[in-house]
Order: sequence, then C-alpha cells, then structure tokens
Amino acid sequence: MLRLAAFAVTSALAASAVTGAGPLPPLPPLGRLLAPPDRLTIAVTATGNPRADGEYLLQCDPVGGNHPEAERACARLDGFAKQGKDPFAPASKRQICTFQDGGPATAHITGTWQGHKVDATFRRTNGCEIARWNDLEPVLPAGRS
Repeated sequence: MLRLAAFAVTSALAASAVTGAGPLPPLPPLGRLLAPPDRLTIAVTATGNPRADGEYLLQCDPVGGNHPEAERACARLDGFAKQGKDPFAPASKRQICTFQDGGPATAHITGTWQGHKVDATFRRTNGCEIARWNDLEPVLPAGRS
C-alpha cells in the first residue's frame, strides 16, 4: 500500500512537470492516505420520533450510506477534524452538569473516523450529555426536549 501511495505521488509529480500544470496541492498526511474511509454505524432509539429511530450507515469521503442527512453530517464531522476535536469523546467527569432530563433517547456510534476506532454512546440524561448530543447534530437526529 505504501508503495502504491509513493508511486501515485511520483507519477503526479512527473505528470505536472511534463505538462507544466504548476504546483500540486498539498497532500494529506500519509497516515490519512492509508487510513480506512470514515464509516460509522449510528443506532438511535427512543427519540420520540419514529422516523429518527433506527440504524444508519454514514460514510464520508466519499459521502455515502443511508444516513438521512449524509452530506451535512459529513460536513459537521469534517469541521470537528479541522478543529482537532474528537466529537466522540465522553463528557468529562470533572464537568459540572445541570440536572435536566432530555428524554430517553440514546445513540450508539461504532466504526472508524479519522483513522481511529469509534465506540461511543450518547444519552440526554443531563445538561452535559444533552449538549454533547446537540453538538453532534446532524450526525445524530435533533433531540430537543
């Protein structure tokens, strides 16, 4: 695989030198080139909206799967990547959270994102968890209480 990536870069450089096409755009880091595509399975239950509950496949770069808002969801995840944030990290145990109940909705996300395995659960059990859920919309369906 590494040889294939090196060959592709060398070929592109040679082609641009011959055609005088100018400089090539910067390449992503090699680790990202060799990483599997972003592919997530999202299982959502008890939202109170039967159209939002279910299991969805979301693939980014290229966008695909059966997620109802795949383009927007991938754009949201891309925004997190550009900011260097992990949207799947659990809420900090040191964080002070409000005592509010956002309902029984749950979501479980598994797969790979940015070359890392994902296995994250989202609930709406307190202010911190509600904010975490809302921050990931439209990857997760709107779950306003």
